[in-house]
Amino acid sequence: MKIIGHRGAKGLAPENTLAGIQKAIAHGVDAIEIDVRITQDNVAVLLHNPTANDIANTELSVRACTYAELKAHKPDLTTLAEAMKTINRRVPVIIELKPHEPTEPVIAVIQRFVKRGWKPADIQFISFDYQILKTLHHAFPEHTVIVDEMWSSVRAISRARRLGSRHISLYRPFLWSGLSELSVNAATTSTPFHSMIQTSQAVAKSRFVRCCHRLPRPLRNIVHSSNYDALWRFAML
Repeated sequence: MKIIGHRGAKGLAPENTLAGIQKAIAHGVDAIEIDVRITQDNVAVLLHNPTANDIANTELSVRACTYAELKAHKPDLTTLAEAMKTINRRVPVIIELKPHEPTEPVIAVIQRFVKRGWKPADIQFISFDYQILKTLHHAFPEHTVIVDEMWSSVRAISRARRLGSRHISLYRPFLWSGLSELSVNAATTSTPFHSMIQTSQAVAKSRFVRCCHRLPRPLRNIVHSSNYDALWRFAML
């Protein structure tokens, strides 16, 4: 099992920020997952949603605004380059590029850090968007790509095989025996992120552990999700 800081250290610090990344590292995580979107002027920034809100609750479209415009409303907005510089190879980074986002800005950033000595083991890619994963795999064939899937484990495994990957991340409990061939990321709670399967109900934790042990092979990675219901439904299998 590995402890992966979700969106940096969601629940302990503002998500997808340098403060969250530093908090995750301070708590000894094994890896850090971050969400990436692209601004109007093609800057890769850390944001989960397609919009950003400032303290006045003004909503700004990431794709319709430049980095400078977003930064003016959201001072803690972090670029992918800043995040990687802060992580500095201390733990692997798992980059989730959101669906339909352009890949070129991300590839450009990663290429710069690869030239500085970052290794394939330092950077992994994850996405719900198969075409994005296909493009990133073509650009960085030695790096791990993880197929993120909302509904179908069958589709996830099919896509993983086409990408030459043995890594999938399932957000919903549609599991089948083919998972024995793969490294599975299962959704769990994210607060607090440093506890692998800690929840407010001990029964959910117990059932989740038993579910893990019933799988053909042990789960290798547990990725934190803000969706508690996903944990509960998975635990009920």
